[in-house]
Amino acid sequence: MAVIIPFKGLRYNPGIVKNLADVVTPPYDVIDRDAQEAYYRKNPYNIIRLEYGRVCDSDGEGNNRYTRAAADYTSWLKEKVLAPEESHALYLYEHEFTVNDSRLVRTGLTCAVKLEPYEKGIILPHEETMPKHKADRLALMHACRANFSPIFSLYADPETAVDDTLRDAAGKRPPDISFTDENNEAHRLWAIFDTAVIGRVQELMLDKRVFLADGHHRYETALLYKKERDMEAEGGSLLDSYTTEPAYNYVMMTLVNLYDPGLVILPAHRLIKNVSAADVDDLPGRLSENFTLEEFPLAQQGENFMDFLRELAERGAALPGERRHPHVFGVYLGEGRLYFATLKKEVDAAKMMPPGKSPEWQSMDAPVLHSLIIERLLGVCGELRARGDHITYSREEEGALTAVDRGEYQAAFFLNPTLVEEVTSVAANGEVAPQKSTYFYPKLISGLLIYSLD
Repeated sequence: MAVIIPFKGLRYNPGIVKNLADVVTPPYDVIDRDAQEAYYRKNPYNIIRLEYGRVCDSDGEGNNRYTRAAADYTSWLKEKVLAPEESHALYLYEHEFTVNDSRLVRTGLTCAVKLEPYEKGIILPHEETMPKHKADRLALMHACRANFSPIFSLYADPETAVDDTLRDAAGKRPPDISFTDENNEAHRLWAIFDTAVIGRVQELMLDKRVFLADGHHRYETALLYKKERDMEAEGGSLLDSYTTEPAYNYVMMTLVNLYDPGLVILPAHRLIKNVSAADVDDLPGRLSENFTLEEFPLAQQGENFMDFLRELAERGAALPGERRHPHVFGVYLGEGRLYFATLKKEVDAAKMMPPGKSPEWQSMDAPVLHSLIIERLLGVCGELRARGDHITYSREEEGALTAVDRGEYQAAFFLNPTLVEEVTSVAANGEVAPQKSTYFYPKLISGLLIYSLD
């Protein structure tokens, strides 16, 4: 079902860029203004200049973050700062990181994946997207005609045949790329050129469905870009012996096996602003209708906040022999007011959630939080949510408390992680959960490989 092809990845020239850690970044959507400026200062060839350039007061149609990215990209190609692979390759990628004091390795396959509309059931989303983010990515794609970072996706391979085939091909030779980044995460990449191996991996992927993990906006942007290019002209650039289709019919992805021991999902918490102060003040009382509310004795400096999060995880775990887990959230309203909000057993949440949703969708924490609290009690739904002016998604936990105390936000909601099987079940049903229902950790870095759409 999933069609993958090798590609001639554009890579930083080691003769010019001595240390890749100086030029790679996390994905654009987790970079704030301060981090953006730091990456600009770090190296004149940092990928930030292409993937997420500065916005200037003087920007206009002929000079803006997108035109500057295109100019830098063209210049770097001409100066051979970026150089194409010698021939088409699939890439075996290992990402080593630490989480909860454990060192893990996540293995992936980076390749070009044929774009398919969701309705075909080959590539499946699990989260909603927001129009303004897609507009930004489309403008960048128009200007540069390239993918600067891969979309993070999942597939099911319990026998690990794909990874084993790639590892056997890599053998014991050193990786083509190996470095440790600013977060002490190690990155190792092997280019696999063997045509027999490539063919074997393509064959193994043909019966697989692909689940988008991180990069829904970029995938939907790639679909739109393909449609626009198809309307402009017939044909297009070729990818040598592997396909006679235009390069823009494909998008760069890193595919990770659902059974990989390094696959980690963390929660994305919600910070709320620009809602009625009265609704926030009345929230504890209104919550008590459907939730059991228990105040946690937060220490003055928040020293015991990690104890709260550990208890939140314990309360949200499924009991032995039960398939579903309790819905319990952390609620912070400032001035030390921190609560556990647990959905009462006698409450039929499905009756208060959008009609026509599957039991799998209704059993996820994020839809319950959004339907029963954020939408029902705070009024952030529909167009208001789509505008993105009321909800900020954050991995920060202690930082979320501080943001509420400073008055930047009115409330914070803390969630437990979504389970991998919840992600795939909802996606397989053709449904999408609220935006940022998952946070796959760690994020894929930008700048390791670039895929040209010409």
